[in-house]
Amino acid sequence: MAGIYIHIPFCKQACFYCDFHFSTSLKKKDELIDALISEMELRYPILKSEVVETIYFGGGTPSMLSNIELQKIIDAVYTRFQVYENPEITLEANPDDLSLERIKTLAEETKINRLSIGIQSFFNDDLKSMNRAHNATEAEKCLKEAIKYFDNITIDLIYGIPNMSLEKWNDNLEKAFSFGVNHISSYALTVEPKTALDTFIEKGKYPPIDEDLALKHFNHLVEKTTEKGFVHYEISNFGKPNFFSKHNTSYWLGKSYLGIGPSAHSFYNNQRSWNVSNNAKYIKSIQNKELPLSTENLTKQDAFNEYVMTGLRTIWGVSFNKIKAEFGDGFLQHLKKNSNKFIVEDLLRISTNSNNESVLVTTKKGKFLVDGIAAELFMI
Repeated sequence: MAGIYIHIPFCKQACFYCDFHFSTSLKKKDELIDALISEMELRYPILKSEVVETIYFGGGTPSMLSNIELQKIIDAVYTRFQVYENPEITLEANPDDLSLERIKTLAEETKINRLSIGIQSFFNDDLKSMNRAHNATEAEKCLKEAIKYFDNITIDLIYGIPNMSLEKWNDNLEKAFSFGVNHISSYALTVEPKTALDTFIEKGKYPPIDEDLALKHFNHLVEKTTEKGFVHYEISNFGKPNFFSKHNTSYWLGKSYLGIGPSAHSFYNNQRSWNVSNNAKYIKSIQNKELPLSTENLTKQDAFNEYVMTGLRTIWGVSFNKIKAEFGDGFLQHLKKNSNKFIVEDLLRISTNSNNESVLVTTKKGKFLVDGIAAELFMI
């Protein structure tokens, strides 16, 4: 099965840490929606033999679209592709867009059955420091209402915020648990080049990121979510059983997915592609019935490196059998040889999966360092 990602490139304002593609102008919104649907027509041949299991509205801020506009796009997916009987359909949303009436009508008037709410923090000073559009009261109010209409809700939380005490981070987690959400995605605050945050730190207007603090927050996050019955199934994702993100899991397991919209990425037939990150150029190209994308065919080396990176980030790990079958014994021996030092340091371990296969997985100690570990296992 496959997934469809739909990028909605609009936001009310720019968060200081964000480097995703978006616009704060809605002038081209109608044209953009028409272009999204037209792109589906052009891209249909790619997934014509696949069944769509998940639909994911990302951004940007997809909740800036009306229910009618969102359902129009969903209907277009159903019209053009084979869709699973009960697909997971996720909407990324900000708390300031989720009034009681909006939540109720989303549940009753659209096929959306999963909300991904960008809480980030339950404290106003944190939200202001990130230039979020909502406040702490809106964050709590929207969650209180959302759980009445949706049982499949995930929230985003950011840790590693400079000067955030461990006690304050714990308060954020306890507040999240109190609403009974079944999934949490949590990310360390990172400094991306050319963002406002990057500029503020460079000019001394914002404290630099403290890696030691981020590690303390991460370890506390893992400990507390485990206590509450969450499974740490991917480095940044914690879900109760049966509430893992099906869409994001498809990325990590190497399934095909189609990205619709400006800057959206796709993967199929060992080929990766990405659309232009410019709304006007995207719309014009689609109107001319031309796909505004760049593509690359993954070499065996590229595919191996990607599998190692994604596998080590998940509870499913890296299968030795899969490596040997898909890449050859040379790749397997390379992996075993280069992973030895990390096994000795208790950063990696060899385990057995449900199919009784040997898999290389990240230990608790190694999780926070996983990207660096994976890079040292790459075939270069």
